[in-house]
Order: sequence, then structure tokens, then C-alpha cells
Amino acid sequence: MSYRKLGRTSSQRKALLRDLTTDLIINERIVTTEARAKELRSVAEKMITLGKRGDLHARRQAAAFVRNEVADVTEKDDTVVVSSALQKLFNDIAKRYESRNGGYTRILKTSPRRGDAAPMVIIELV
Repeated sequence: MSYRKLGRTSSQRKALLRDLTTDLIINERIVTTEARAKELRSVAEKMITLGKRGDLHARRQAAAFVRNEVADVTEKDDTVVVSSALQKLFNDIAKRYESRNGGYTRILKTSPRRGDAAPMVIIELV
């Protein structure tokens, strides 16, 4: 199995990828380092594939990984509707990629980070 360790223990690495995946689902575009983005790409695409499956088992698998965060707050009539990152993944993002077989993310290189010159990228949903 080949993956980047990102200078962290396995539990810290899993938490980092969970946070980045949740942020990517909510914002659909984030700025991070190149190594993190390349690792995030595989995890995020697996989550979108689970969203496309859409059954109960896929929803529970995604819920075990994606953080329980508020993605959107809308007002409908007199009620306030709050949707989580998981709901956004299954209701909005999965519908967008129904006819696409993989390749849901795009990585764009930007200027190096000031301070340590780490290569920075923008990772976004296509």
C-alpha cells in the first residue's frame, strides 16, 4: 500500500484527511499543500462514489468518515433548514456526478507558501 505519511501518526493523518474531506465537501474548493491535496484526492473521490451509490450502507460508511458539520442554512417559509455535510454530499454533489466515472477533483498549482516555500495548490470539485 502506497501513501504519504504527511509527517504524522496514523490517527493524526486520518483526522487531517477527515477534516480536509469535510471542508472540500462543504466549500467545494480549498487551498492546501500539494502532498495533502494528492492524498485528499483519493479519499474525496471515494466519498463521492459512496454518494453516487446512495444506499443505506454507503450513507453509513460516509457518515463514519465525514465530520458532522453544518454545510448550509436556508430559510423556507417560516422554517430554517439546516443541511449537514453528509446531506450535501448525497443530495447535491452525488447528483452532479451521476454520469461521470471518476475524476471528480481538480488540482491547480499556485505560488509557494510564504515562510517555508511549501508548494501550495487549490483542490476543487470539477
